[in-house]
Amino acid sequence: MTALLIQSRLEELSDPAEALFAQRFFKTAPGEYGEGDIFRGIRVPVLRKLSKAFQETPLTEVLGLLGSCFHEDRLLALLLLLHRYALADAGERERLFELYLANTRFINNWDLVDISAPHIPGRFLYEHERTPLYRLAGSHSLWERRIAVIATFYFIRRG
Repeated sequence: MTALLIQSRLEELSDPAEALFAQRFFKTAPGEYGEGDIFRGIRVPVLRKLSKAFQETPLTEVLGLLGSCFHEDRLLALLLLLHRYALADAGERERLFELYLANTRFINNWDLVDISAPHIPGRFLYEHERTPLYRLAGSHSLWERRIAVIATFYFIRRG
């Protein structure tokens, strides 16, 4: 499945009224933390269901979704990465972790961080050297700092 075909399916599921609500909920007005984020108006349970249908999407296409201007496209991409990470061997987990860190500019709202940070950077850094966590914590980016904090939830859950 290509990113364009997935985006076409997402466009079919779009709900303008829900998109308007999401824009207010996620504070997208000028000067707010989610300024400029664009929504299709698709709820998370629908995206979770779609992620199961699109599990076999090639990684390059998933990264294409992650770079989308639409919030829901990015959320779906993260759900697909989570599934891939959960099934990956150690080498593939490292690769997915590196891809996650290389794309934090697209993980730019609290729900995107909260759904992914414990399971990709959190799990990876629990098992490896933690210097990247400290870099994220010291970042100028609000969202990278949040990734650092939320990633530690994996540590907390492990005791």
